[in-house]
Amino acid sequence: MEEWYKSKEITSLKSRYCSVNYRHVSYALGVLILVEAGLLALCAAISFYYQEEEYIHFLQTLLINVVLGGLMLLVGKRNEVSINRRDGYCIVSLSWLLFSALGMLPFLFSGHITSVADAFFETMSGFTTTGATILDHIESLPHGLLFWRSLTQWIGGLGIVLFTIALLPLFSGSSQQLFLSEATGVTHDKIHPKIKVMARWLWIIYIGLTATETLLLVGGNMDWFDAICHAFSTTATGGFSTKQASVAYWNSPYIEYVISVFMILSGVNFSLYYVAAMRGNFRNLWKDEELRWFLKSVGILTLLITAALFLNDYYNLETSFRKALFQVATAHTSCGFATDDYNLWPTFTWMLLIFAMISGGCTGSTSGGVKNMRLLIMARNIRNQFKQMLHPRAVLPVRVNGICVPVQTSATVYTFFVTYLICIFVGWILLMGCGVGLTESMSTVISAIGNVGPGLGAFGPAFSWAALPDAAKWILSALMLIGRLEIFGILLLFYRGYWKEK
Repeated sequence: MEEWYKSKEITSLKSRYCSVNYRHVSYALGVLILVEAGLLALCAAISFYYQEEEYIHFLQTLLINVVLGGLMLLVGKRNEVSINRRDGYCIVSLSWLLFSALGMLPFLFSGHITSVADAFFETMSGFTTTGATILDHIESLPHGLLFWRSLTQWIGGLGIVLFTIALLPLFSGSSQQLFLSEATGVTHDKIHPKIKVMARWLWIIYIGLTATETLLLVGGNMDWFDAICHAFSTTATGGFSTKQASVAYWNSPYIEYVISVFMILSGVNFSLYYVAAMRGNFRNLWKDEELRWFLKSVGILTLLITAALFLNDYYNLETSFRKALFQVATAHTSCGFATDDYNLWPTFTWMLLIFAMISGGCTGSTSGGVKNMRLLIMARNIRNQFKQMLHPRAVLPVRVNGICVPVQTSATVYTFFVTYLICIFVGWILLMGCGVGLTESMSTVISAIGNVGPGLGAFGPAFSWAALPDAAKWILSALMLIGRLEIFGILLLFYRGYWKEK
């Protein structure tokens, strides 16, 4: 009997220090799947309200979620203390995969999308706020599915796990680790000592932006349903529209300006809004160096493209500025809306938009891309290198917002950027191997990993991505997830040492 107790004690110790505690992971994933069931119930209600039979398909998917989530809760074990770092990355990565795999079922059950590759691509594009679509007749979708597409982007904007932390009194001791595993950017600002309180404040700001934009769009003669769906997609910087022609459908300068402004606002670090609101001084926002870098980049690119369009007699001055501002905002914030086919613009403007796609928005926003904080740190390092050549003995720390950036952080930034470029290069080769053209493969890979949406050539803003081979769609779906979790969060699962004992 004594030997049995000793063996149990050894087993218990090993389970504490093994790579991943599968019971804790199972419990957390079960909770998240049940949260998705609640979102499906909301879409079922929308379909029922519009008297569409698709509510049945949402209820079928909801039932699958409840059964699967319940089983995972039974198999799993709630951790009252804390999950470890490996558990956190595993939970976050698998939750995004499960949400997409289960979220595609309404499309398949309804018959509006018949291919698994297409349905998974569309859903992953939604949750990762990429906005690329394989649909060629979006207006033919019922209201329930249109709302589901927009809702996936809105939930994915700030993060699936962050939404659950803000909504439910769970993961008490594990909230911080889960937040760090899902959050994007170089550093993760803790605007409140308690992660749950911080999550709720971020969602309050998020909801406030969404509600404000909805009201402004309704004021521009957009109906309530379309206004809510587009507000969801804008604040999430997603890009799914309820119309095949995207925002160009309304042909309204007012709507274009409203969405442009809110795309830029959504590309700003949400923590800055909280700090400014608490201090009652929004002028301090301009003191943030990353924000200034971001806004200057948007301004310079907009002016360059405006000049190109106007001087080449594409449009008059106001229209040139409006088209340029909208497309720069949608590329720089990785939103993916369109009001014009920039494939028809001067060729050099394509490279400006590609730069905007790679740059992305600010740390702590809903935008994708490399993030402007990383570009700022690299630029400061390059400047210091020139100074070091002139003054070899000088000690030149990199400073951002008056704070010295640790050497390890700078190294991490460079590692991230190089890995980002490697992923683009590998994806580019793989897509060309699938028969996709040179320009199209490059632009779709950059768009997918940056969670942007439209590409160039045959997959530009005027076209869907339906013509891609199924293999290419799976590759791009993987790149969307890799980009949304900022590369290492998902690639870590393929590192052999991750699964070994500590």
